[in-house]
Amino acid sequence: MKVLTSIGAWVLDRLATVGRFGLFSGRTLLALPGARGAEVVRQIHFIGNYSLVIIAVSGLFVGFVLGLQGYYTLVRYGSEQALGVLVALSLVRELGPVVTALLFAGRAGTALTAEIGLMRAGEQLAAMEMMGVDPLRRVIAPRFLAAFISMPILALIFSAVGIVGAWLVGVPLIGTDNGAFWSQMQGAVDVMSDIGNGVVKSLVFGMGVSAVALFTGYTARPTPEGVARATTTTVVVSSLMVLGLDFMLTAGMFTTV
Repeated sequence: MKVLTSIGAWVLDRLATVGRFGLFSGRTLLALPGARGAEVVRQIHFIGNYSLVIIAVSGLFVGFVLGLQGYYTLVRYGSEQALGVLVALSLVRELGPVVTALLFAGRAGTALTAEIGLMRAGEQLAAMEMMGVDPLRRVIAPRFLAAFISMPILALIFSAVGIVGAWLVGVPLIGTDNGAFWSQMQGAVDVMSDIGNGVVKSLVFGMGVSAVALFTGYTARPTPEGVARATTTTVVVSSLMVLGLDFMLTAGMFTTV
C-alpha cells in the first residue's frame, strides 16, 4: 500500500510540475513583446557567441567521422561519388539540429539555469517583484528570445562546418572526385524540404531547451544544492525532450505515404 501511495504521489508531483511548466511558458510568451531589444542582443552574444567554439569544433569532427564512415559504406556499392549527398542530408536534416541542441543544452542551457537560479537564491527576482518589475518581462523573456534566435544559426554553422570537414576527409585525404562531391550535393539537397525543415527543427529545439532551462532555474530551491540539482535537471530533461521532439518532427516532415 505504501508503494502505491508513493507512486501516486510521484505521479501527481510530476503532473503538477508539467502544469507549472505550461503556465510558465505561456506567461513567458505573453511577456515577449515587452522584452528590451538591447538586452536581447546582449543575451544573443552571451548564449550564441560563447557557444560558437564548441559548436564549430564538434561540427568539424562530426564531419570527419561522417566522411570516413560514409565513404567506407558507399564504396562497397560503387557509390562513393554520392558522399557529398550523404553527408549534407545527414547534417542538415538530422545531425545538425539534434547535436547542436544537445550541445546547446549542455553549454547555454546550464548557464541560463545557473544564472536564474543564483538570482533566485540572491533574492534578486523577489526584489524586482517588490519594486513592481515583472521578472518574466525583464529577465526571462529576453533570454528566451535570444535562445530562440541563436539556436538555428548555431545549427546552420554546425552543418556547414561538418560539410567542410567531410570534404577535407573525402576529397583531399581519400581522393573522392571534388566535382562530384559538390555537384551531387547541390542537386540532391532541397532548400525548403531539407534545409528549411532543419531550421524548423532548430527553432522548436531552441524554444524547448530555453523554456526548460529558464523554468528549472526560476523554480530552483534558493540553495547551492538546489541550483546544482537544477542545472543537472536541465541537461537531462532537455536532452530527452530534444530526442522525443526530433522523432515527432521527423515523422511529420519526412515520412512519405
